[in-house]
Amino acid sequence: MSGHSKFANIKHKKEKNDAAKGKIFTIIGRELAVAVKEGGPDPNNNSRLRDCIAKAKANNMPNDTIDRGIKKAAGDAASVNYEYVTYEGYGPSGIAIIVDALTDNKNRTAANVRNAFTKGNGNVGTQGCVSFMFDKKGQIIVDKEEYEADPDELMMQALDAGAEDFSDEEDSYEIITDPDSFSEVREALEAAGIPMMSAEVTMIPQTWVELTDEAAVKSLQKTLDLLDEDDDVQYVYHNWDE
Repeated sequence: MSGHSKFANIKHKKEKNDAAKGKIFTIIGRELAVAVKEGGPDPNNNSRLRDCIAKAKANNMPNDTIDRGIKKAAGDAASVNYEYVTYEGYGPSGIAIIVDALTDNKNRTAANVRNAFTKGNGNVGTQGCVSFMFDKKGQIIVDKEEYEADPDELMMQALDAGAEDFSDEEDSYEIITDPDSFSEVREALEAAGIPMMSAEVTMIPQTWVELTDEAAVKSLQKTLDLLDEDDDVQYVYHNWDE
């Protein structure tokens, strides 16, 4: 795979999350609740819940907060009425944007997402209008500062566990998996004590687009900032080469 590491971007997002833990904890809390409702409160029998717990720990969510969230969802499953919705659209200069949300009010979320696109001089499109430009993949990022062993050993561990691809980037290692194999690969690396900075199923652009117009950059950043501030929005994927 051609190495276009988004490690710096992930690091930037993580730093922003560290400054606003309430947002990321809300996101993960909702994911935990939905995972419990769909597969039960026992992570041993619920791979989706195991992945959510791993994500929570990677974002420094305290264990007691995780446990409380699971117990609350298990005891009050009927009240967990969040549903996943996805929006697709275009930012300035045709930048492709996908928005994943988890909401209890689709009308509110749709209005907020549309507003974010409009204020950034973009527009929401129809389902499928940009998703064909992305590949859905499991992506695991290992920070080189946290992993000092032989990269060839890490590559063999990842490939033996079922990963599709491994790339050695400037400041990180990137492991790509099929979405269906993601949990298995992540758990194998976790069992081997590999420190993972980021591990999630994501949408990876097939090509990246550079923006040279300063006004377009400002407009796109406005859309991304508004989406980031919305508690219903879980993840935003785009093909802007920041």
